[in-house]
Amino acid sequence: MADRKKPTVGLALGSGGARGFAHIGVLKVFDAHGIHCDLLAGSSMGSLIAALYANGIEPHMMEKLAMNLKRKHWLDVIVPNLGFVAGEKIKQLIRLLTHGKKIEELDKELAIVATDIETGERVVFREGPVDQAVRASISIPGIFVPERVGDRLLVDGGVIDRVPITVVREMGADIVIAIDVAQFDTKMKVASIFDVIAQTIDVMEREILRHRMLSANLVIRPNVGHYSSISYNGIEEIIAEGERTALEHVDEIKQLIAQWEAEK
Repeated sequence: MADRKKPTVGLALGSGGARGFAHIGVLKVFDAHGIHCDLLAGSSMGSLIAALYANGIEPHMMEKLAMNLKRKHWLDVIVPNLGFVAGEKIKQLIRLLTHGKKIEELDKELAIVATDIETGERVVFREGPVDQAVRASISIPGIFVPERVGDRLLVDGGVIDRVPITVVREMGADIVIAIDVAQFDTKMKVASIFDVIAQTIDVMEREILRHRMLSANLVIRPNVGHYSSISYNGIEEIIAEGERTALEHVDEIKQLIAQWEAEK
């Protein structure tokens, strides 16, 4: 059997709420420069972008959707019990955008990460309905009602694995590119209970991730930390920052691929 001539390239798209729109900008640059990815894994907002991309939705279409999406299309506020947002509207939207597919039916291999809030375990979806897995992965604790899948009660994947680098490596990627859109060294104004929840998770995720970045070949960090993870203002600027940062790494990615090919 002949050796493979091309490496398997995997992307790990991290959590970060609204800051995750930077993933769209990164993917736009990858497509424009012929950087092909074979595998995707995502946590929280990263899972949503990864699912759309794996379903063949081009980044420029995602950008149009993000710019035109109104809160009424995805936000269903309820009297708080396990969360403020029921999450059924966004689940229906995800189902629509992924054409009701199962993960194993998508164009690209995909893994979606969620957290079992009762056991503290990482849950990785590699099959089953896309909308259910993404809905679980984006369930920010205290804001979204957790998603019940079988006997598990699931919340945001970023709680346990903000940038699922190890998942992509376990999927068989030769080269792992991580996109981290978290807050770095930026003081965030806290003005509401939602800010308190989001900021608490940001701090926790940052500490967890320190020990996992080493297994990525490259980490791309768009400078979007000064944007709130729960305020959907500045989407155009966030996407543009994803593009700008990705452009800085295009040559480095191509060198990684060329080096792998030379060694084979």
